[in-house]
Amino acid sequence: MIYFLRHGLDDERFIGGWSHMGLTWEGRSQVKKTLSFLKEHPIHFDRIYTSDLPRALETAQMVQREFEVPIIEDERLRELNKGDLNGMYIVKANLKYHYGEFLQNMTVDTKYPNGESLRDFWERMASTLPYFLEQDDTLIVTHRGVINYLYYQMNGMFMDGIPTDTNKEQFNVTHASIHEYQPKTKQIQRIY
Repeated sequence: MIYFLRHGLDDERFIGGWSHMGLTWEGRSQVKKTLSFLKEHPIHFDRIYTSDLPRALETAQMVQREFEVPIIEDERLRELNKGDLNGMYIVKANLKYHYGEFLQNMTVDTKYPNGESLRDFWERMASTLPYFLEQDDTLIVTHRGVINYLYYQMNGMFMDGIPTDTNKEQFNVTHASIHEYQPKTKQIQRIY
């Protein structure tokens, strides 16, 4: 079985993407609750793959301390690269002044300045995730965009390389949530 764990909460006053924000106090608390769930349920994993971004790595390290399994960092598990906006403090007036036109006219093919477009990200996931889906007894600590991509893929929600519905809230991939992927049936579901 393969399990996907979204990292705990980071400081949402800053744009995520490839930012280097660690977990907040609340984020650590969320991960501790997830650890309690993992200990109380028959979930087995013998290694952790994790995004190398601090919020995911810190989450993985908390799990590793509890379960004493090796961590393997992999930058391919990173979230969408928002380029110059990664880690930017969110002040609406500042964003509107510097990036207002860009943000209003975004499409799936619009690249963030010095970053990726959504289509670039989905193509990266299409080439990255098959490797991880071949692993067994694995916990993968990553980001909402990565887990959402898997839901889109497993639910046949892509048409011509674009999801038919890009509502990022629809799969309930909240902070520190766990999603179980069953390789035999190629299905994913939230279990915590």
